[in-house]
Amino acid sequence: MRRIVFLLLFCLAAFYAKAQNEAYRQYINTFKGVAIEQMRRYGIPASITLAQGLLESGAGTSFLAITANNHFGIKTGGTWDGAFVFKDDDKQGERFRKYESPLQSYEDHSLFLSTRSRYASLFQLDKLDYQGWARGLKTAGYATNPKYADKLIGLIDLYDLTQYDRMSFSEPLVVVADEGPRIFLTVITTNSTVRIIRQCNGLRYVVANADDRLELISQQTGVSEHQLKKFNELPGHYVLKAGDIIFLDKKGKRAASVYKNRQHKVQAGESLYSIAQRYGVQLKYLYKMNNFPYSYQARVGDEIRVY
Repeated sequence: MRRIVFLLLFCLAAFYAKAQNEAYRQYINTFKGVAIEQMRRYGIPASITLAQGLLESGAGTSFLAITANNHFGIKTGGTWDGAFVFKDDDKQGERFRKYESPLQSYEDHSLFLSTRSRYASLFQLDKLDYQGWARGLKTAGYATNPKYADKLIGLIDLYDLTQYDRMSFSEPLVVVADEGPRIFLTVITTNSTVRIIRQCNGLRYVVANADDRLELISQQTGVSEHQLKKFNELPGHYVLKAGDIIFLDKKGKRAASVYKNRQHKVQAGESLYSIAQRYGVQLKYLYKMNNFPYSYQARVGDEIRVY
């Protein structure tokens, strides 16, 4: 009888370990692109970001991750003025930051570490010194668990997360992400340069890099050059500039409904076309809803209806 019970417990443990391993690998595949992009922008090893995300969120299954998109267990602190949720931690009913998407949580985690003096010494470490980062986070007080550093190091070693630390700035990466209150989609990696695909007005778009080309965007996204030009109302031989917004879907007749009772005030350097691109609206409909003649030129301070 004892043998049977032992075998049952062993099988259950093995099943749980396999399920957990699959969940952890799925989490890594989902967020590795975001972690690499954060590393490139802020200098935090992708292995550390992924390991903390895995540990703090239980691979995206924790109460905070599910209810607040909080993947790093960051509390509100003295400067946070956004939404929050309550959860018992070191004390009862502590306040934890609530985000509108997982990507915002990853971005805030990078800002949290890079803007606080107690973590400043970590950014002097070798970029591949994940053990130094793990121990430094514990020493700086990121977590109270005395085994926190060992747990991070164990996850990094088990899942070979340092492979993402070794990706140079020229390595291929496409990140499909959200911006502001938009919906988080997924993360994929292709043979391309860094590319973040965002959503606006329910439409996918990218922001052009320096020396970018429509041909490259077409290859990365599967949207033909002809469609890119048509969707973005571009002339035949248009040369992309850094910062250009390029939609991957046909723009709408008006902006998202959140702008129903709001108007856009023209800023220096803006044109009616750039405003149309900003909100994902076809240019002709901006003219129409504002009763503008086609000779209209945007002037600083003008208020433009976008919905």
